[in-house]
Amino acid sequence: MDGKERSETGSFESPEHNRYFRQLILPGVGEEGQKKLAQAKVLVVGTGGLGSPVLYYLAAAGVGTLGIVDDDRVDVTNLQRQILHWEKDLGRGKTESAGEKLRAFNSTLTYHLYPERLTEGNVETLIGNYELVVAAVDNRETRRILNHACYRLGIPWIDGGIREYSGTVTVYVPPRGPCYECIHRTHAVRPAGPIPLLGALPGVIGSIEAMEAIKLILSIGIPLNGRVLIYDAWAARFEEFIPSEDPACPICGKQSSS
Repeated sequence: MDGKERSETGSFESPEHNRYFRQLILPGVGEEGQKKLAQAKVLVVGTGGLGSPVLYYLAAAGVGTLGIVDDDRVDVTNLQRQILHWEKDLGRGKTESAGEKLRAFNSTLTYHLYPERLTEGNVETLIGNYELVVAAVDNRETRRILNHACYRLGIPWIDGGIREYSGTVTVYVPPRGPCYECIHRTHAVRPAGPIPLLGALPGVIGSIEAMEAIKLILSIGIPLNGRVLIYDAWAARFEEFIPSEDPACPICGKQSSS
């Protein structure tokens, strides 16, 4: 068609317009919303079971710049749930593997790869150039590092968690609490080891994380800040938990000097 395609409205439009057509006709998005997505910079920490759907759907939505943090390598045990990585990627770095798939999926975006572990020493450097962080990790320590740094810098972040047949999603918008520390400070630490789960579960939770990220970028809907969404896959049921803000919290409490 001479470099152009016919859109679903029957008119000829640019390939870029056609790609995002279903979003462009959506109330709350439109041309201005798509521009916000194109200008957005989101850092995703983790490219595993949660990070795979997060990254695919943010790339599908046209989020202009995606940072990808992961120091791990692809192992055969990952393939049950980490859909960014394929059999041919065994032994490759996960950021390299993820970047290859995402560039093939949406070549119009900018991808920054960080093949390193997020630590207290590099966290502010990693997150400082991004307006939003999505945590797709499986350990409490990384979440605590992210929580503290995001509250210091005033960067919203989204957290997803999965185990066995259940998953959770919540959104943190500094300086408002409750923050991750408020909710989890008194929770017992689970023993280290592989987390048992079905591969489709992180697909559900990661997709919700991506949806919350898109809502925050567009300033639409009611985000999950101050609420924890709980998905019980066994019973096919969603519930909501409203955590209390801890005024003595060292991160977001009124006396905090973080």
